[in-house]
Amino acid sequence: MSRKVKEESCVRVPICQRPEWSDVCPVPQDDGPNPIVPIAYAEEFREIMDYFRAVYLADERSPRALQLTQEAVSLNSGNYTVWQFRRVILEALNVDLHEEMDFVARIIRDNAKNYLIWHHRRWIARKFGADVASKELEITKEVLFRDAKNYHAWSHRQWVLQELGGWDEELAYCDELLEDDIFNDSAWNQRYFVVTRSPLLGGLEAMKDSEVAYAVKAILAKPENESSWRYLRALHNNSLSSLSKDPRVASVFVNVLKSKKDYVEALNLVLDLLCRHYEPSDELKNSIDAISPDSCPPGSSVAQKVCHILQVADPMRADYWEWRHSVLV
Repeated sequence: MSRKVKEESCVRVPICQRPEWSDVCPVPQDDGPNPIVPIAYAEEFREIMDYFRAVYLADERSPRALQLTQEAVSLNSGNYTVWQFRRVILEALNVDLHEEMDFVARIIRDNAKNYLIWHHRRWIARKFGADVASKELEITKEVLFRDAKNYHAWSHRQWVLQELGGWDEELAYCDELLEDDIFNDSAWNQRYFVVTRSPLLGGLEAMKDSEVAYAVKAILAKPENESSWRYLRALHNNSLSSLSKDPRVASVFVNVLKSKKDYVEALNLVLDLLCRHYEPSDELKNSIDAISPDSCPPGSSVAQKVCHILQVADPMRADYWEWRHSVLV
């Protein structure tokens, strides 16, 4: 088929010219007699919605109404009424939902941040159950490859894992993402979700030792990465008491400070611990002394020295560190 013939075959026929719609009277949108800011809808969109209102008001659950909803969401995938009516029609006609999944997948690729599409996808997935778990994880993986922080894809992925299963390779997937980008805070969040929720891993207590080791390794690789420090805190349930008792935490402090660079996040946690009566080792004290600025007053406590260092090393939050210094007791 020539390109010209293909183009001609794809030309849209207005609904008013389609024989199968000759019995329907379109219902125009009623904006009132004097709309303040009327919207200049495209003619194609206006016509589709006029006919959609007609079938919606008539509660027509037919193949042509289903096709009309497809045209409507293709032009505006954010219309929740169209999506809801489409689900009503799909159930009434007992349509093959495998085709619907393919249709939704095509729309998601261009509208991955539209929560209505993900809601519709979830509705379909519930119909199939565990049989589509791998397919659902795959489509979120595809979206996250293009946008690693897409909240809707992450939310859907977590729903799939909890409702349909598919936990087997999820920790490995987190490994893959963090190897590619250790600063991917969404991947760190997903890792914690897996460690604490997966029925295959035994929970946080069973995984804590190996995960602390994982976090420490990540911290030493990129000590400026707040996400890995936050993950370390989370593994200790954000308990400063628990953190202070972990020898690996004290060791990572010293190792980061000895490098004399990228130590803001390390000192942030050190300061929090010091404010909870943490007793630093002599090695840690010496490491802090080694990077203390000349402006640090003689006789300053360890916590005061940390605040002075942070005011210099983290000028963006200098006022914050000054406030932390002012409230030290």
